[in-house]
Amino acid sequence: MKIKTALMGAVASLALAPMAFADAHEGERGRDGQLNIIYWQAPSILNPYLSGGTKDLESASMIVEPLARYNETGALVPYLAEEIPTVANGGVSEDLTSITWKLKSGLLWSDGSAVTSADVVFTAAYCMDPEGGCAQLSKFDGVENVEAIDDLTVKVTFDSAKPNPYGPFAGAQSPIIQAAQFADCMGAKAPECTDANFGPIGTGPFVVTDFRTNDVIQMAANENYRVEGQPAFATVTFKGGGDATAAGRAVMETGEFDYAWNMQLAPDVLASMAEGGVGTPISAFGTLVERLEMNLTNPSSDLPEGERSTVMHPHPFLSELDVRHALSMAIDRELLVEVGYGQAGRPTCNLVPGPEIYASTDNTGCLTQDIEGAKALLEGAGWVDSNGDGIREKDGVELRILYQTSTNAVRQDFQALIKEWWGEIGVETELRNLDASVFFGGDPGSPDTFQKFYADVEMYANNFDGTDPQAYLSMYRCGNEPKPSSQWQGENINRFCDPAYDALIDELGATADIGARGDLMRKMNDMLTKNTMTIVPLVDRGRVSAKANTLGGIVLNTWDSELWNVAEWYRTGN
Repeated sequence: MKIKTALMGAVASLALAPMAFADAHEGERGRDGQLNIIYWQAPSILNPYLSGGTKDLESASMIVEPLARYNETGALVPYLAEEIPTVANGGVSEDLTSITWKLKSGLLWSDGSAVTSADVVFTAAYCMDPEGGCAQLSKFDGVENVEAIDDLTVKVTFDSAKPNPYGPFAGAQSPIIQAAQFADCMGAKAPECTDANFGPIGTGPFVVTDFRTNDVIQMAANENYRVEGQPAFATVTFKGGGDATAAGRAVMETGEFDYAWNMQLAPDVLASMAEGGVGTPISAFGTLVERLEMNLTNPSSDLPEGERSTVMHPHPFLSELDVRHALSMAIDRELLVEVGYGQAGRPTCNLVPGPEIYASTDNTGCLTQDIEGAKALLEGAGWVDSNGDGIREKDGVELRILYQTSTNAVRQDFQALIKEWWGEIGVETELRNLDASVFFGGDPGSPDTFQKFYADVEMYANNFDGTDPQAYLSMYRCGNEPKPSSQWQGENINRFCDPAYDALIDELGATADIGARGDLMRKMNDMLTKNTMTIVPLVDRGRVSAKANTLGGIVLNTWDSELWNVAEWYRTGN
């Protein structure tokens, strides 16, 4: 099947065009009234340390902030810190074993109390608590100690040389939380602190006034925000739920909302919406990759609760490389891009598609669909259809897959196509889609989260903030998988474990030369993808959102929270 691409080119030229910077807009705080944002994946929590879901991280980024943030070019810029520490300015030690941050003076929490180094120290202790389940623990990989030198100075010491010491407290995934508010929320108590998790006191431009989880967040301008005249908006309604189509229409056709995130819609649909003249799609490429995650453990409901999808029980057939490889070979990634993204997507075999220095150049084998090759691979591995029912089996085990993802039109299109291709090679596939607010919610009591992974294969997109994927690749360290003892938090979704990979993590942490770091990260990328097919990348996605034509100041950022500069947004007269 081939789909005409005339409209795709039209939307791509619109979506990928660089945005013109509007003239500065100044005045009193709150001058522009109400801002309406819609994330059709509804936020479920506002504590980034208890969720890895993008919708939670980005909504929280309006409220809590890190010491430094990545701008639209990927450069690290100071936020709560006075400057970015380096070896040259004395902030990073010559032996690369420590980094010292200095807070800006006069910073206030939204409740009017002073921000101090004690809050930074507490944040590290909160995430690193061994009884907790911190979703961002990889940010603190190799941290030995965090100490307050004085009220405005914090020193982070690593257990070995750290050429990239900007993991802790940099980017939307690692903000500073208030020690006073979270003091009684350490370790296993963390998920129980509803008031703090749903209404954190922060330093960002807005404060929470009401939060109906998985529905809507009401915010107001933070009167203690450090920049005079910001934010321009007095109040914010952050609506969650629905679907990408409704969100796109709400911005580009009806004008009900000002900004819509994640326009995961077919290119012709976006082009049609933009014709209304009310709003505009915007896009930029970064590191967002739509992928298949292979469960290396057994998710069967026949196992006792607490043992399903844990390393206690290897998967009955996805533990075999030949099976994972055949599943990848059967997929036509070019067609997926054509169906789902047009020129706002690119087929990829890489988990890390950029920046260029980190992107593997010889990992291209998956780009050509090979149905017959996939059949031969399974046949050679002993997987045969002995009874003629169309499903291959071996040793009494049939190739039957439960394939789950979040609910949205593009992902369901992908599911349908992939099911068809897998059927051609003798694999029976059951499709399941879940409301995104539940799937990405991180509720340890829910059986339907992507972390719990009660399925064989799941599909979603993920990316890393900043331009260095060290922390991102470190997620796959042995023991970092979600499990009952961590309240099902953890970043190693596949339950992957290879001591050789862990050794590369450690080597990367001690390597300063940029060329050598690139070599190591490409090797790690290939181990997870080409060599093991633990992760099966599909599409390098341009991040596509939509803005009202009356909304100014937006600078789309693929390296950090999309809402990273919401304090600078304003209403134009157009």
